[in-house]
Amino acid sequence: MTFIKKVEDFVCENCGAKVTGDGFTNHCPRCLWSKHVDVDPGDRASACGGLMEPINLEKKGERFIITHRCTRCFHESKNRVHKKDDPEALVELSVKIAEKNEEL
Repeated sequence: MTFIKKVEDFVCENCGAKVTGDGFTNHCPRCLWSKHVDVDPGDRASACGGLMEPINLEKKGERFIITHRCTRCFHESKNRVHKKDDPEALVELSVKIAEKNEEL
């Protein structure tokens, strides 16, 4: 798997935020949702195009990782939290995960 850096701006299809990409941006920093566009990071080779919901947040070493699941084909991918990600959205995701785990 080879990472392909793509600097692309986009409008989030989940919340409508205008996102300025930096080559490492793969999800909306406001709502944390992504779009299933890659087979390998940056290749834009996926034909799916489904929205990817943030479903998990975990700490690996000094970094936090978001797991996204495609709402169309259920493919999952892990992506680093970006420095521009909204801290409140990250807290909301953490609370949602904790509440879901309490239900189990």
